[in-house]
Amino acid sequence: MELATPEQVGFDEQRLGRVTTWLHEQVSSERLAGCSVMVGRYGKIALSEAVGFADLERQQVFSADTIVRIYSMSKAVTTVAAMMLFEEGAFQLDDPVAAFLPEFSDTPVWRGGDASLTDVEPQHQAFTVRHLMTHTSGLTYGFMHTNVVDAAHREAKIDFPGAAGSLEEVVKKVAQLPLICQPGSGWNYSVSTDVLGRLVEVWSGLSLRDFLLTRVLHPLGMFDTDFHVQPENHDRFSALYTPLSGGDMSSIASSSSNKADEPSGGLRLQESAQQSRFLQPAQLYSGGGGLTGTIGDYARFCQMLLNGGQFAGTRVLGRKTVEFMRLNHLPDNRDMAAMGQPVWSETSYDGIGFGLGFAVVINPVKAQILTSPGEHHWGGAASTFFWLDPTESLFTVFFTQLMPSSTYPIRRELRTRVYQALVD
Repeated sequence: MELATPEQVGFDEQRLGRVTTWLHEQVSSERLAGCSVMVGRYGKIALSEAVGFADLERQQVFSADTIVRIYSMSKAVTTVAAMMLFEEGAFQLDDPVAAFLPEFSDTPVWRGGDASLTDVEPQHQAFTVRHLMTHTSGLTYGFMHTNVVDAAHREAKIDFPGAAGSLEEVVKKVAQLPLICQPGSGWNYSVSTDVLGRLVEVWSGLSLRDFLLTRVLHPLGMFDTDFHVQPENHDRFSALYTPLSGGDMSSIASSSSNKADEPSGGLRLQESAQQSRFLQPAQLYSGGGGLTGTIGDYARFCQMLLNGGQFAGTRVLGRKTVEFMRLNHLPDNRDMAAMGQPVWSETSYDGIGFGLGFAVVINPVKAQILTSPGEHHWGGAASTFFWLDPTESLFTVFFTQLMPSSTYPIRRELRTRVYQALVD
């Protein structure tokens, strides 16, 4: 993508420099080992900066070419793949998932009032493809640690992207466990996008990896993005860190993060860059959290969406489809907080709805974040993050490798520093 001076795309250069200062503060305070940011506006890159280390032990610098685990930022990519097939007539959004995956035909719903999985009832309405895309299917994640269904996922070793077996095999295991609520009645972060990835395989006749590589990633020039890191790129892969003290993934849905609860700094290694499962070809292609890639690759994906579905001469989606995806698809235009959303990441979701594949800002004042209505975003468990603002023709991608993403309010802090630099 073409580089521009900040002034050419409506930023004040001195003010935008506060983003770079902030990046250095994250590293010097030992919040993060290393990090990078890319800010684009009007189709050009106004800021591309990387600081710190991708691997502290080897003193490998964090750079724009560093490959990271993007975890749940995979969800937007998988949803785009599904919407490509929607445009080709493979399904309708209100089609029951069981029409394509019969294993979900008799999946019951946990009533919620019993300490076991035995207190269940039938689905009042079959959950649909739209329910998967909006996380209102009633599915869950095992790491949530909030109820017996979550625990059953852990016991069954349903752990995307690390589960053993093929995507088909693991999705069938998911179908054997109850939903945590009636479809459409609540928003719950879940394996929904992994089930959606399995549907991409059924609709296309290809593995999810083959579909993404041939129809999305390579056409967009995202050659460093894949479900594993190619051998020639192993030296560019980042280590994964966690704070010396503080939350873990089990705390995400049970308590919020705030300044008083923040760790005081310091890092410990969670996964070595040289001993990661991502160094070997994946057996299971997790559409919900299995991709790795570079910040430049993801910037191309973001610009494609801002361009209404096309980038560098390649059209992935139609303009109206992209516009439809970034609308709030929750019932009655409700936000996630009204849909029973537990605390997630470093923020609540008051004023924020959900589109097809990512969150959508409905009311910035209610959300208490500096942004535009209609801005849409999502992040990954290792504190990566992206947002797209069609009103400002702007995108930002932030990469680091700190788990969990709820450790520090870095996403709010970065948003403020980017938006305060706008002057046109």
